Amino acid sequence: MGGGIGGWTGADDRQSMAVLQAAVDAGVTFFDSALVYGYGHTDRLLGDLVRANPGRDLIAASKVPPKNRQWPARPGDRIQDAFPPDHVRSSVVAILRRLGTGSLDLVQFHVWQDDWADDHGWRRAVEDLRRDGLVRHVGISVNRREPANVLRTLRTGLIDAVQVVYNVFEQAPEDELLPLCRKLGIAVIARVPLDEGSLAGTLAPDSRWPDGDWRNTYFGPANLAATIPRVEALRPLVPAGETMAQLALRFILSSPDVTTVIPGMRRPEHLAANVAAAAAGPLPADLLSALRAHRWDRPQSRASQS
Repeated sequence: MGGGIGGWTGADDRQSMAVLQAAVDAGVTFFDSALVYGYGHTDRLLGDLVRANPGRDLIAASKVPPKNRQWPARPGDRIQDAFPPDHVRSSVVAILRRLGTGSLDLVQFHVWQDDWADDHGWRRAVEDLRRDGLVRHVGISVNRREPANVLRTLRTGLIDAVQVVYNVFEQAPEDELLPLCRKLGIAVIARVPLDEGSLAGTLAPDSRWPDGDWRNTYFGPANLAATIPRVEALRPLVPAGETMAQLALRFILSSPDVTTVIPGMRRPEHLAANVAAAAAGPLPADLLSALRAHRWDRPQSRASQS
């Protein structure tokens, strides 16, 4: 909604606030943002929403961007360059200033490398933030297509939530990450549930977006050509009366390890479809089994972390 780095074009604040309020009225309680989205503008919108709904127990989540602006973190990157303690704290303070609240329900590191697990700087930073009441919970947004690149860090006991790309195509989190989160009692936030929109079933070979919209980068000619046949292969599995997007959301929500899923919603019809998918409940076992055959283990991408 805020645009900016890694963003989608075409957002309108009035439309955004209207659909956010409609989401609250429909029972949605978890909202995910990041300091980098729209250079903090999305955090401001989220703060307006929280203040407009006292007593609704809304959960506001945001993310600390890497100081070196490297998305995703690369092997060999130093945590001192990405998340020095003073940068972590100042970023949280900046998020709170935009939210207009005294504390943040969930702060997440926007990128990660598991060889940072033993660093004392980030550990001290999160302990200080908790002690001072600036954050309630701490999480990590795991690099795209690297779901195992956080396992050591989870075992430190300092992480409450993991945000990971998990969808019909991206099923690798089921291998190691989800079982460990189940064992340790760590929340799982499934992001990119519709594969940046491909699992809505609306892409075409000539799909293009306005300049500055990062989908032009993600769905470059090679990826678009590889994606569309895989999407088309899913159409026979869509239950009668549902959309492919609803099927994709129900696949994720069928996992008992998933705490919440964060599909984008710009228009009221998006919201209504998402809520209906959640209300429909888990998919039947035979359909889940059929969808597992559509796992697509793509190589690690240098595309935006999102």
